[in-house]
Amino acid sequence: MAYWLMKSEPDAYSIDDLEKDGTTPWDGIRNYQVRNMIRDDMKVGDEALFYHSSCKVPAAVGIMRITSEAYPDPLQFDAKSKYFDAGSDPDDPRWLLRDVEFVRKLKRPVTLTELKARDDLEDFLLTRRGNRLSIFPVTKAHWRVVTGLEKT
Repeated sequence: MAYWLMKSEPDAYSIDDLEKDGTTPWDGIRNYQVRNMIRDDMKVGDEALFYHSSCKVPAAVGIMRITSEAYPDPLQFDAKSKYFDAGSDPDDPRWLLRDVEFVRKLKRPVTLTELKARDDLEDFLLTRRGNRLSIFPVTKAHWRVVTGLEKT
């Protein structure tokens, strides 16, 4: 099993929304590097930190599980969607997604400020300067540090 961090703005889709829905397609990815990870590296059964971004207090807030193989993001074909891509061919779709399911909320939000202050997370992609990816892999060691912080 691999581990991931997946970002969402809480006013767009929050951990509370996922808890209520149970499962959801993780759509709207429009970055080729992230698309390739979704297609090639992510597997059913992998777990991901749900991370609230672009908000007052950015933080890891929950855990979710990958529940589907990669499949075409239907929003790329919806002209009314902000994720519409006129250049994407239905016979060879450009953008993919995976379904995720709610596992649990963390006992408390683990904030970006806390994560940046940790020496054992200095090479964690989230805290690396210039990292703007909305999804990225998390090492098992980093997973343990972040999930361990919810207990403090």
